[in-house]
Amino acid sequence: MEQQYFVVVNDEEQYSVWDARQPVPSGWRTVGEPDTKERCLETIERLWVDMRPLSARRFVEAPARD
Repeated sequence: MEQQYFVVVNDEEQYSVWDARQPVPSGWRTVGEPDTKERCLETIERLWVDMRPLSARRFVEAPARD
């Protein structure tokens, strides 16, 4: 059986591939079921459409204050 990985995401909505045999680090959560590295990378490409961290996106999108 081919090595399995998880897609993981943190609170800043940054994605990564994580070895399914290892515990998921604090601050990260899994997305979906374990899969091959290639399939996980395809999932990340589909989901991670804006590379900026969530806090940066919110800052840029916030209304200007005087």
